[in-house]
Amino acid sequence: QVQVVESGGGLVQPGGSLRLSCVVSGIMFSDYDLAWYHQAPGKQRELVATISSSGNTNYADSVKGRFTISRDNAKNTVYLQMNSLKPEDTAAYYCNGVSVANGYRVWGQGTTVTVSS
Repeated sequence: QVQVVESGGGLVQPGGSLRLSCVVSGIMFSDYDLAWYHQAPGKQRELVATISSSGNTNYADSVKGRFTISRDNAKNTVYLQMNSLKPEDTAAYYCNGVSVANGYRVWGQGTTVTVSS
């Protein structure tokens, strides 16, 4: 059974930092490309960052230089380190995985980040 569990969200002041974690069980984690998306209230879900099964990373322009995606295959975990947070980063953040072999996709339930003073 596949389980995807995000954690690490919360309330933070502008300029602050948070680290999101996503543990994925029930899959061959190392064979998945992984990503973080966010969805602000009333807006569409948007891609924030990706990390391939081989470790290559990509970022949305809005977070380049501030966010870092990483993965620990031994722990079946993908992380999103978020620094210099802005109010516009406020959103629900979702973990996503896609199998390199067959395109099977998994999603988490989301964790909420609120950036406010």
